[in-house]
Amino acid sequence: MPDDFDPTIFKPGQLLARGVCRHLLTHDFVSVEELTPERGLRVDVMALGRKQEVWVVECKSSRADFQSDHKWQNYLPYCDRFFWAVDEDFPVELLPEETGLIIADAYDAEIVRMSPETKLAAPRRKVMVAKFARHAALRAHAARDPGITSFSL
Repeated sequence: MPDDFDPTIFKPGQLLARGVCRHLLTHDFVSVEELTPERGLRVDVMALGRKQEVWVVECKSSRADFQSDHKWQNYLPYCDRFFWAVDEDFPVELLPEETGLIIADAYDAEIVRMSPETKLAAPRRKVMVAKFARHAALRAHAARDPGITSFSL
């Protein structure tokens, strides 16, 4: 099947997210983009493993993009592991060493540094898995019926 993917219609962070999601699938993680764990926060990629492991990946396309992100630490209570995804030209020395690192492009990615694990409490995990499921279902519905606008992602 030919790949008719046109990268010119996406923003740089969306291209990184695409490669990250493709790569995480090889680790048996399914993922969604732009999930809201709570009002005022929106993660770029949330991934869910077979054992309900929750990973968050923030995609940064430039130094300015990273330096303007003042909310990333607020994502830590909503995941077991936190990663940055950047392209191969990103100055990785800017990224906190206590976080995971993924080098990505629109087609694939590589986990360069595994994030330390901080296990979610069972009640928070239950909430995050339910939010993940609802978000994924709404995205699937929107893809199936793009004219519907009575719900919010």
